[in-house]
Amino acid sequence: MTRMITYAEAVNEALRAEMRRDHRVILFGENVSSGWRPATKGLKEMFGRERVRDAPITETAFIGAGVGAAIAGLRPVVELMLVDFGLVAMDQILNQMAKTTYMTGAAVNVPMVLRCVYGAAGGAAATHSETLTALYAHMPGVKVAAPSNPYDAKGLLVTAIRDPNPVAYFEHTLLYPTEAEVPEEQYTVPFGVANLVREGVDATVVATGRTVGMAAEAADRLRGDVSVEVLDPRTLVPLDEEAILRSVAKTGRLVVVDEDYERCGFTAEVAAIAAEKGFHSLEAPVARVANPNVPIPFNRRLERHVLPDKEKIARAIKAVMKS
Repeated sequence: MTRMITYAEAVNEALRAEMRRDHRVILFGENVSSGWRPATKGLKEMFGRERVRDAPITETAFIGAGVGAAIAGLRPVVELMLVDFGLVAMDQILNQMAKTTYMTGAAVNVPMVLRCVYGAAGGAAATHSETLTALYAHMPGVKVAAPSNPYDAKGLLVTAIRDPNPVAYFEHTLLYPTEAEVPEEQYTVPFGVANLVREGVDATVVATGRTVGMAAEAADRLRGDVSVEVLDPRTLVPLDEEAILRSVAKTGRLVVVDEDYERCGFTAEVAAIAAEKGFHSLEAPVARVANPNVPIPFNRRLERHVLPDKEKIARAIKAVMKS
């Protein structure tokens, strides 16, 4: 049975059911037991302080503890209140979490989920508003999921928790209140399988996270003038390259959208894939809509100026149609 619930409730539901199913699943992070944290609200009361722990404000310590717990046989879900805060723990994340399995010849697994709350939420400034998905996707050994809707938020998190490998799971803070139909029962959404959000024949838009909704709105706005196909990869690692190339082969035009920085980001990766493996399908240069390599401004007008939105996506679509 399905019902309407929010993105935050979908995350909470996935955590709650997996903690019931598997006693090895534990949760910790800053303020995860607080009532104002909707994604983890009520879990400490349900499972106790041994399995749900509020961590001190020291990411190096509690992320490192998560790696150790995973190596010891538990399945920790560790929350970064904001993905920006993980920058102080890059050794624990990109050296220990990501590389341990490879460096031990698969003798040691790290079945850990790092839940990264990310994105610009309106005037939170440069160290509280970043996306940074490309930073994690760049490093071998870690899978990267970025659900764009409540259904995927639940299914991808279940998949992440059950995966024997480390997963960085990205939750955009502005998606928490969004609602959609989500089954009550537990289910999984496979990694590496893109979601076709809109079908079209004139241009393809590949978007991630919160920008998927923007891309869908832009496609709806242009309906009648341009038939836009919108593709949500769901996971950046593994990436469904076949779905992207199949769509580009159909439409001949590609726009890539992401809230992360443009330089060396996800938009650059998808553009490179299209150029390398789908060049003969392209009828126009690839267009990208992303942050133009500046820190996120505190001023909200400037913040809006650098971030993707449906108007910028619509202009990019029109531009590739004219090429």
